Amino acid sequence: MGANIANLTNNIEITFTHKDLVGGPSCTSWNGKGNIEWTTSGCETEMINSSSIKCSCSHLTFFAVLMSPVTDANAVAPYLESLTLISSIGCGISVFFLAIALFIHFLLRKAKSNQATKILINMFGALFLLNVSFLSNESVANSGDKNACVFIALLMHYSMLTTFTWFFIQALHMYLWLIRQNVSIANYMRKITVLGWGFSSPAVIAVVSVGGYNKVTLTASSGKIAQMCWITNPFIHYILNTGYYIFVFIFTIGIFITILTRIIQSRHIRATEGKRQTFRKQLMMVLSLFLLFGLTWAVAFFSYGPMLIPSYYIFCALNSFQGFFLFLYYFHIHKEVAGHFSDDPKSSGSISTIVPPNNTNNNAEEHVYDEAR
Repeated sequence: MGANIANLTNNIEITFTHKDLVGGPSCTSWNGKGNIEWTTSGCETEMINSSSIKCSCSHLTFFAVLMSPVTDANAVAPYLESLTLISSIGCGISVFFLAIALFIHFLLRKAKSNQATKILINMFGALFLLNVSFLSNESVANSGDKNACVFIALLMHYSMLTTFTWFFIQALHMYLWLIRQNVSIANYMRKITVLGWGFSSPAVIAVVSVGGYNKVTLTASSGKIAQMCWITNPFIHYILNTGYYIFVFIFTIGIFITILTRIIQSRHIRATEGKRQTFRKQLMMVLSLFLLFGLTWAVAFFSYGPMLIPSYYIFCALNSFQGFFLFLYYFHIHKEVAGHFSDDPKSSGSISTIVPPNNTNNNAEEHVYDEAR
């Protein structure tokens, strides 16, 4: 008819029925001009049952239901909105409490800080940047500013890789403190600070130089479209992000198992001496190490088959609230020890000697929880 009918007050509803629907349905339309390019704009998709799909559209043109292959993205589509809500709430709470922890540290307790606390605060800083960039990502993507989109994707990628690096440094510091013992390193804090904040820079510079950051579109089963700025090349994502975390995970889980082994061994010794720790303190010790070493991120390794959706919910809950959990841990240790820590290093000039509370291995393990603090 040559008329453009759009922005209808009452949507047009069309029901498509077909047997044995396989894949993810999506209501689409084509304006009838030029090459056929289907778009989901102006249409919402609703699955009535296993063989019926209802399309609700605000315009008139050519319509079709396209079935996309069954992939992880299709499987997650029905849960996308709830996963996003959990992540947004968790990240928002984490940002608030991480900001409080950073404020307390820099204004009130910086002079009392030791090496373990400084490492923890640097981790707080990386997590704060990661959460802030995630929360602002969708708004930037919807703004349509390509340069801003590239910047926020770069910032989120950099802060995520930097967070992984501080997980590694946390485990490395624990290794030097507990296992090696009496290690003297010149300019120790300066070196690990440069490592923590600088190691990820070449990776993000390489990605931005090849145009690896761009807008990504995610579609929920309800038809709601969410946009974010991230890495568009899955090969880059798996090599840089997954590959780097696997490297960090192997090291941190190795240190974690080693420390747990020493704790179990020393626990039997203390039991004979009437010094058995309470179950609560041992549980707190394990949970603290899990958070400090970033082992909760390893839940992503189980996102396959029947564990796909449960692992996504567990991953979002644990890691979006990680900043909040670490704040509780930070608050607990300061409340319990009133600013005094067990790993105050013996320093002389620019040389730091990392030593346990005393030179006996049994007591070193007894103070593992204190060092984690």
